[in-house]
Amino acid sequence: MSMLHIWTLYNWEKYYNEDSVRTGLRLRFDKDVNPEVKRACKEFCAWLRKEYYFPIRIPIYIKAQDKVKASDGDLVYGHFRPCINKNDEPYISIAVGDYSTLIKKWGVDDTLSTILRDIAHELTHYFQWINDIKLTPIGEERQATMYSNYIMDDYKDTREHP
Repeated sequence: MSMLHIWTLYNWEKYYNEDSVRTGLRLRFDKDVNPEVKRACKEFCAWLRKEYYFPIRIPIYIKAQDKVKASDGDLVYGHFRPCINKNDEPYISIAVGDYSTLIKKWGVDDTLSTILRDIAHELTHYFQWINDIKLTPIGEERQATMYSNYIMDDYKDTREHP
């Protein structure tokens, strides 16, 4: 990728002192999340932690429901909730409740890849927020889609199956 990679920018340093906030990427699973989804998410996030720095803690809630509610009330597969106060921790919700239905349509690998791509998409919104990237809503979504594809291309080079 020939442009600046927003996942590796340090614009956030003007807002944060690393000693004053919790850092890192954390996963939280609903108890009914499929074990295969849990495994894939844990492996993906372990790889992300090695590759990228998360300067303010970002918990990702993996929900055992078909969709999650976005801030505007829409039902979506993934949602990043930013904070107005830069010292508050944002969070991400990812819906995986339709996993067993989707594997019948797409197969296990494509379904797991879609879930991991949703995580990467929402994490791009996190990096847009933390680095104060100003885009139109359409621009934010296009950038998040582009980066999620880029991250997944890198990740798939590290394994045979998600």
